[in-house]
Amino acid sequence: MDEMTSSMAANDLQKELLKAVKGLKGQVVNRDSLSAGIDWSKKHASAAGPLNSDRKTKEEMLKKVHRDMANCQLCPLGRTRKNLVFGDGNPEARIVFVGEAPGADEDEQGLPFVGRAGQLLTDIIVKGMKLERKNVYICNILKCRPPGNRNPLPDEISKCEPFLKRQLQIISPEVICALGTFAAKTLLKTDVPISVLRGRFHLYEGIKLMPTYHPAYLLRNPSAKKQVWEDVQMIMKEIKL
Repeated sequence: MDEMTSSMAANDLQKELLKAVKGLKGQVVNRDSLSAGIDWSKKHASAAGPLNSDRKTKEEMLKKVHRDMANCQLCPLGRTRKNLVFGDGNPEARIVFVGEAPGADEDEQGLPFVGRAGQLLTDIIVKGMKLERKNVYICNILKCRPPGNRNPLPDEISKCEPFLKRQLQIISPEVICALGTFAAKTLLKTDVPISVLRGRFHLYEGIKLMPTYHPAYLLRNPSAKKQVWEDVQMIMKEIKL
């Protein structure tokens, strides 16, 4: 009798254990299917996020640099300008064009390269490179117009260059195109003439830099357009346009 009772008890225990295991298995399957859906959506969201997030971050960082120098009086040009000409374009641009200083039209509008030289630069970007101007970034060594469009002075460059450095560090383009003597010499820290520097890539803080003639120079010397186009084609090849 005792043996029969023990056998029945063992069978009952076995049945309870099997029942418990089946129930637990069902919970695990249901939980896995549910968690798989949640995990996928999280990964999908994070994959879609960085581009917009990075762009917004760069925009905000550039705006902060702009605010930092909005009332700049580090050199006498702060007292004679009409408008600060900070820069314009895509904060995630693959190419940044850097000129020397704003002219009268730029000073009036507060935007870089909007006069005759600016129109020629726009033609190079739009008609030559087949890009929209808004997809590149354009700025100058100086953010204020020198009186009478004279050349930038060394002290003016030294006061303004740190702001340019911050712009370039934030944007971190693949290529910088230095337009003209002052832009090329300032960024490359050299006295070598632009005629010697152009036509090949140099390095600026790990970024490839192509010096070429300033659009204003091309207005006075149309024959140099061929050389500028050669330089631009090298940039296009570099970024696989």
